[in-house]
Amino acid sequence: MDAVLTSPRGSTPLTSPVPGSRPRLPQWLKVALPSSSSFTKTRLLLTDLKLHTVCESAKCPNHWECWSRGTATFMIAGDRCTRACGFCAVDTAKPLALEADEPQRVAEATRRLGLKHVVITAVARDDLADGGAEHFRQTIEAVRALNPGIVIEVLVPDFLEREWAIDLVLAARPHIYNHNLETVRRLTPDVRHRATYDRSLKVLKLAKERAATPLHTKSGLMLGLGETREEVLETMRDLRAAQVDILTLGQYLQPTLRHLPVREFVSPEVFAELKAEGEALGFLHVASGPLVRSSYHADEFSPSPTVESE
Repeated sequence: MDAVLTSPRGSTPLTSPVPGSRPRLPQWLKVALPSSSSFTKTRLLLTDLKLHTVCESAKCPNHWECWSRGTATFMIAGDRCTRACGFCAVDTAKPLALEADEPQRVAEATRRLGLKHVVITAVARDDLADGGAEHFRQTIEAVRALNPGIVIEVLVPDFLEREWAIDLVLAARPHIYNHNLETVRRLTPDVRHRATYDRSLKVLKLAKERAATPLHTKSGLMLGLGETREEVLETMRDLRAAQVDILTLGQYLQPTLRHLPVREFVSPEVFAELKAEGEALGFLHVASGPLVRSSYHADEFSPSPTVESE
């Protein structure tokens, strides 16, 4: 099936200067390196506290900008993932043991950075009975204890749809529960390892239904993997049916030549059209653009905390 996301006026042919290399980026995906001293300060802080970030491990194109703004997305439970998704730059390897003091180190980093909205994610830990859910709970609670009033967003794996594991995370009362669908139904088997389209929808729906306190759910898609416009719209409708509140749409970029190739560079105009479609479907917030990622400018939708620290 051909990709037909991009309108003719915005289409960008994928041509590689050397066979087997990655295609040249269109102008709208070229990012200027920062000159701010804040970037270095953020990097030194993360090094000092021995913390991992998805910014570095997943080779996010925005990490220069985010670190210059004094923010980062913390990646807990190590930097070795038990899954081998075709799009992800995080290493697949046998994980190390969890670090008992990591929740406190994340909390301290959040305090030093003065964050009002924090995003905490993790590698998939299928080696653990709870998939790392208890570690999420401890980290959320440590962050809240040291930073009263902060908005806490978690970007979690599917926990293999174990309801009791999802409940562990929900017990810590995050404000935003994010789990990415990543791509459309047809492409899921090729893009995601072990995860399924329907399981991810079920996890999002369960989180909304089982939360004891007000909770917003969130999910995201990468575009440019070969999906069609109608498939994207169908996926957006599926997410709304699962009561998802917040949607992110961004351009997939191939981390290395070992990963899935980019099939299409989707134009900013098409991202704008899809944003309007998402808003019409009833999402509370839609972030849609070539450089949008799950946690990029996450504080642009930051509900007032309704849970006070204990």
